[in-house]
Amino acid sequence: MAESSLAVSVALCTRNGMPFIVEQLSSILHQSVPPRQLVVSDDASTDGTVTTVREQLARFRAERPDVALEVRIIENDPPLGVTANFEQAILACTGDIIVLSDQDDVWNEHRLARITEEFTEHPDLLLLHSDARLVDAAGAPLGESLSQGIGFSASEQGAVRDGRAFEVLLRRNVVTGATTAFRRSLVADAAPFPASWVHDEWLAMVAAVTGRVDFLPEQLVDYRQHGSNEIGAGTPSTADLWGRLREPRGERNARLLARSEALAERFTEPRVSAEVTSAVQQKRVHERVRSGLPRMRVLRLWPVLREWMSGRYSRYGRARYDVVRDLVQPSGR
Repeated sequence: MAESSLAVSVALCTRNGMPFIVEQLSSILHQSVPPRQLVVSDDASTDGTVTTVREQLARFRAERPDVALEVRIIENDPPLGVTANFEQAILACTGDIIVLSDQDDVWNEHRLARITEEFTEHPDLLLLHSDARLVDAAGAPLGESLSQGIGFSASEQGAVRDGRAFEVLLRRNVVTGATTAFRRSLVADAAPFPASWVHDEWLAMVAAVTGRVDFLPEQLVDYRQHGSNEIGAGTPSTADLWGRLREPRGERNARLLARSEALAERFTEPRVSAEVTSAVQQKRVHERVRSGLPRMRVLRLWPVLREWMSGRYSRYGRARYDVVRDLVQPSGR
């Protein structure tokens, strides 16, 4: 594998990351192709996370004086929240490629090597995400991949690899930040991050609008599921699915509408093509209809049917799930 000239920055965000931060940081520091920069942005931890990070970095420097690693540690007080914390870390990165890292996973030792190889071989590639192995709190495999856990189908993977990531992401997010890397040039279009979006979903969408997104089916990360994840993964059980149908719909639909509004406001002509502008505007129309459905379920039937007949449920969501949700979920408003 040829050595890449691309400099890699790792954006690692932490908040009360004990006891997992030691294992994750070790997996980052001992990559076969080490990063040039590590940015740790801590969101007001109270459990000694920052002290542990500093101690581990000091040990690494003593053991590996040959590795030139720039380190920046940012401590927030008060906390910013997940998306703003990642945005802060990303803005502090100076490398050609920025690789996102959660505090509780473990990287394959060749993760950065594979990432830099892909970006070197494909100059038009703007954002890359990969599969991951789902593991429990102790690191034991759960027998399922991340793509299986989120239902990232073979057809969706094929669409992403064929350059149609925008089409896929308009329906739903399939990009997990813990597996994501992107060129720093993406930040100019993505920042500032809208408060209504999660950082990884927003970066993926902006990348799909402005460049090429690709997916690696390799499991380059052990993605830990331990019950305290900010955002987890795993195939939902029948009880989980039933529970979602019983959840009040107001908050979720308001969030989806806010996201579509932010997207439509950011991407308009002449900044993007007429095709993209039309798609994001139609996505906003769809979410406005869904958010404005009547409180009484029986009165939702006609507007849901009309929206389904327009084709927007299929183009801008997961039709078979969203139609049922909109018909049966309690209003909650």
